[in-house]
Amino acid sequence: MAEIKQKTGPLAFLVGAGLFVVFEVAAYYALKVATSGLGMADQLQPENTIVSNWVKTVVFLLLHLTLVVVAVLVLSNRLPRRLRGQLMGWFYLSLLVGFALLIPLFS
Repeated sequence: MAEIKQKTGPLAFLVGAGLFVVFEVAAYYALKVATSGLGMADQLQPENTIVSNWVKTVVFLLLHLTLVVVAVLVLSNRLPRRLRGQLMGWFYLSLLVGFALLIPLFS
């Protein structure tokens, strides 16, 4: 017998989007504070190379990835079955947002 899959409504999507934005903003500010001592503040120098901020970039991305994976693992056990279908979409979007957050981190 085929399993009947329940679809989530637009309200569940909006709640998920709102929680996603709150999570990403909180993660950004927490990781900004955590990586504040790494790298150079003044990047507009003629002899500037990317090496000085490479450590800050890698640490930021790895910590962001760790936060996202932990959040997915926790949520996948806590969410009802009908809402779990959205979880992987938010996970993939969060991976892309992690790279986009490097722009305000260094500006």
